[in-house]
Amino acid sequence: MPELPEVETVRRGLTPAMEGQVIVQADVHRPDLRWPFPDNMSERLTGRTVLKLRRRSKYVLADLSSGETLLIHLGMSGRMLISGDPLGQFVHEHPAPEKHDHVVFHMSNGARVTFNDPRRFGAMDLLDTTTAEKHKLLAALGPEPLGNDFNDSVLITAFENKKSPVKSALLDQGIVCGLGNIYVCEALFRAGIAPTRLAKDLTKKRVRSLIPIIRDVLSEAIEAGGSSLKDFRQADGKLGYFQHSFDVYGREGDPCRTEGCTKSIERIVQSGRSSFHCPSCQT
Repeated sequence: MPELPEVETVRRGLTPAMEGQVIVQADVHRPDLRWPFPDNMSERLTGRTVLKLRRRSKYVLADLSSGETLLIHLGMSGRMLISGDPLGQFVHEHPAPEKHDHVVFHMSNGARVTFNDPRRFGAMDLLDTTTAEKHKLLAALGPEPLGNDFNDSVLITAFENKKSPVKSALLDQGIVCGLGNIYVCEALFRAGIAPTRLAKDLTKKRVRSLIPIIRDVLSEAIEAGGSSLKDFRQADGKLGYFQHSFDVYGREGDPCRTEGCTKSIERIVQSGRSSFHCPSCQT
C-alpha cells in the first residue's frame, strides 16, 4: 500500500493538471470501490473548481468550490494517471479506456485524470470542507511527520508507557501518521534501533534521534518519486525509484551496507508484517 512519499508524489503530480481547474465532467463507472461512492458523486463533482490539492497522511484531499472536499485513497493498487495535459508536462495522449478505469475527471485545461484500481481497495468520499478533519478516517490521525507538530516532546510522551515494539509504535497512525512498513524499517536501521525494542525502553536521546531520521528518509523518498514495488506509479505513469536506495527493506540475506559490518540483513515477522533489520547494527 502506498505510504506518505508515494501519496505526496501523486499529489504533486496532480497539482498542475487539477489545481485551479474546473472538473468539466466526472465519469463514475461503478457504484463503489472499497465502500460505496457518495450519493450523486458525478453531479457533485461536475462543474466544480479544484481550489487546492493537499495531503493528510495517506489521503489526497481536493478542496472544491462547492464547499466539499474529495477524499482519495489509493488502496493497494490504485493509480491516478494524467493524460493530455496542454501544458506539455505529461507526454501521454488520452489512452483508450481500460477495464479498471473507475472514475475519470475531464479537466477544463484538457487534461484527463483517471483513477484506475484493479483490486478495488481504493476509496473516494465527499466531505464538508469545514469539518473534513472530523471525518472518521482523519479524526484520529496523529501529527504529520514532516510538520512542526511532530517533535521531540510529542514522540517521547507517546513512547513513555508504550509496551509495544518500536516498529509497531511507529506504525500506529495515532502517534504519527503516514508511516508504513517500508519507511519505518529504513528509519530504524539508520537510527540503529532494533524493531523489537520496546518503545518504552528507548532513552529520550534515542527517541529524539528518530525525528530527523524519519524526516530525512521520507524527504529522500519523495524526491525519488516514492518506491515502486508492484503497483505504484507516479501521476505521469513513471516509476518511483527510492527502492534502489533501500538499506534493509526486501534485502533479506544480503550483506549489511554499514562499513565494517559482516552481518547480513534478517527478516522477522511482527504482527503479520515483515521487519527487515541488521542484527548487529540495530540494538
